[in-house]
This record gives sequence, C-alpha cells and structure tokens, in this order.
Amino acid sequence: MYVFPNAKNKKELKKLLDEGKEIAVYSPGPFPCPTDGEVSIEGPHYPKAHTWYARAVVKNGYLVSFK
Repeated sequence: MYVFPNAKNKKELKKLLDEGKEIAVYSPGPFPCPTDGEVSIEGPHYPKAHTWYARAVVKNGYLVSFK
C-alpha cells in the first residue's frame, strides 16, 4: 500500500500526520486496499526505490497512525 501525498521518508509522513493533513492509503494494483484496520505501507512511490516501510492503522481509507 502507498500513501498520498507521497512522503519521501517516515519523518515527512509523521509531519504531515501531525499537521492534520488527510493522508489517503491506496493500493496501485488490482487488489483493493482495506479501508479500516491495520495495513503495511511503503514509500516513496514507484519509480523511486522504496526506502521506508511501516505498519499503519487506517480508518475510512485514511491514515490514522503508523509505527
């Protein structure tokens, strides 16, 4: 799963979350992303190499928290 906006690292993702920004979680492939519960996320998006991974809690399709 990926997040939008595209965070370059976990620090940037935490900053966006702390600022109260809505961070959508989505799956680019044919399998849908769960809208509620715990998921794995990664970034940054393709074509850049993934440099961070995290477990995240999603509610109504938006990021609530991550580890």
